[in-house]
Amino acid sequence: MNKFIVSLLLCIFSITCFSQDYTKLIKDAGEDFPGANYVTIFDSTSVFMETSGLSYYHTHYLTKILDNKGAREFSVVKVDYDPLSAYVEINEVKVYRKNGEVETITNPVLDYVAPARMIYWGASQKMVEVGYLEPGDAVEVKSFKKGYTYALLQGDDDDKYIPPMRGNYYDIVHFWSAQPIITKVYTLNILKEKYLQYKVYNGVLKEAVKDDPDNSLRKVYTFTMNDIKPLKTPAATVAKSDIETKLLLSTSKDWEAKSRWFYNVNEEYGSFDPTPELQAFVNDLLIPAKDETDSISILTHWVADNMRYSGISMGPGEGYTLHNADMNFTDRCGVCKDKASLLIAMLRAAGFESYAAMTMAGERIDRIPADQFNHSVSVVKRRNGQFELLDPTWVPNIRELWSSAEQQQNYLIGTAEGCDLMETPISAPENHYIFMTAVSEITDEGTLICDIHIIAEGQTDAAVRGIFSSRYSEWENNVESEILRIDPRAEIIAVTHTDSERYLEQPVELVYQIKIPNYATVTDKEIIFVPFLANNIFRRAMPHLNYDTSLESREYAFRDRCSRLVDIREKIILPKYSKVIYLPKEKNVSSDYINYAGKYDINKNELTFTQTASLGKRIYEANEWTSFKNLVDAQNGYANDAIILKK
Repeated sequence: MNKFIVSLLLCIFSITCFSQDYTKLIKDAGEDFPGANYVTIFDSTSVFMETSGLSYYHTHYLTKILDNKGAREFSVVKVDYDPLSAYVEINEVKVYRKNGEVETITNPVLDYVAPARMIYWGASQKMVEVGYLEPGDAVEVKSFKKGYTYALLQGDDDDKYIPPMRGNYYDIVHFWSAQPIITKVYTLNILKEKYLQYKVYNGVLKEAVKDDPDNSLRKVYTFTMNDIKPLKTPAATVAKSDIETKLLLSTSKDWEAKSRWFYNVNEEYGSFDPTPELQAFVNDLLIPAKDETDSISILTHWVADNMRYSGISMGPGEGYTLHNADMNFTDRCGVCKDKASLLIAMLRAAGFESYAAMTMAGERIDRIPADQFNHSVSVVKRRNGQFELLDPTWVPNIRELWSSAEQQQNYLIGTAEGCDLMETPISAPENHYIFMTAVSEITDEGTLICDIHIIAEGQTDAAVRGIFSSRYSEWENNVESEILRIDPRAEIIAVTHTDSERYLEQPVELVYQIKIPNYATVTDKEIIFVPFLANNIFRRAMPHLNYDTSLESREYAFRDRCSRLVDIREKIILPKYSKVIYLPKEKNVSSDYINYAGKYDINKNELTFTQTASLGKRIYEANEWTSFKNLVDAQNGYANDAIILKK
């Protein structure tokens, strides 16, 4: 450990830290941090947990400004919190000017509602105006928090600051940052009787465990990491928390205990008890249902399509306690947990066994049972005894009951017996197909006349159907734009399509009749063109085509939107040109989850183009990049590789 780090740690833990002059420390930190707007010299968090689970957090950091953008960011110090579950103070703010002056900020601490979009639960920000800063200045902040992240049911005094599982503690500590950190320290003081388990993922921390010198019944855990640098990753890399260093701590014994708690807290609250009005409504709604699957589909899609996603604060009932059926059915407005709760109540009213589940959209959940959740869904037990996941939040206007954009995602069901952590299954690419066929003719003058037929299912159906549903008032322009994007000279003679509002009845289907003058370049001896479907029409349904394949390799796992199957076939009737000068070669890619085949065949004056791409999952390992890249390059390559024929 270098002398700078030793000096720094001594400063952090010094009993006279509050009066420490950091001028030399700031100077010694230097300014050689390429691309950084600021550098955090130290970031220290100290936590003291009481028996009840109520915890006190003391945070202390010192940040050196490196450029004007960093100066603007720290011109106001902000601390985010939820007033229903946490209490926050900003205790001290100092500015160490690069000329050696030290200024204690005496501006008032203000408390404002935090900016919000779609979820309005009353999150707040404590803030202090620092004012003008310039590169070379440094900002020191000391703050205090007691409480937790999520609001719970109503409690008196400090009860609302006690975590969801009373008597327990958990934390997720990220030892990574978008800006460099020289030293980060996290300390937890906890009773020895508590069952604390922890694990460091994706890196190594310096760990120290010792008895509390002031209380023999307590232990102190300290975790330190030095020289934290921002990790730059290419687009579509898995979440930062899946690849960068983090510390998980929890006093919960296992996921089964968490499952039982989640079940009990909602059953005791009565979250899923159907009201007489809801029972009558469900009875009427299911009159046309033909079987078990039909009933589940009707209820899931009714909630998905008729309950608006907008989180309005209901006061101290937010967090892990799901709002009850009366509130949800009356308001028909809420977030994922409200949609999930209403669906569970409706399923129970219909005679099904149904439960709530928690998941983490976009990130992995690791084995330490810290609360790594950001999304709530429903689970129904089919009459064959199998659980089936349902997500009314993610399937409005989508033909699935569970969004396959959530495959390979961990989840935890709340049951009386307790469940372990599980993972959503891979959805076969055949469940998310897009079939495109065309019969085309190129005239002697080079005009293309083409009939195109497109049909899609699953998540790919949702991508195609989005031209109708995302901006309904502009759907006609959206339908045309898919053709005009390929060639603005296109004349759309006719378009027919399925009814977008009756999406459950059949997969989306479109039929185009188009004409494009001068589509092919024609000379006395040659004709040059790219088959229309080779141009990757409806890229919206093939997001893999947008990946940057200039990367030769990847260091980390990467993700696609969903598994999918692409099948494209076009038959082209040609004029008198049938002898090949140049015809793109056949292309093939084959691996466990990534397969591609594309080729041209020519027989007299008839050319056939076929390509099939199969992408078998959502999350890929780094060593699968080569196959993925080759597939994308092959499909995009045909769009940029013209055919040349002669008489």
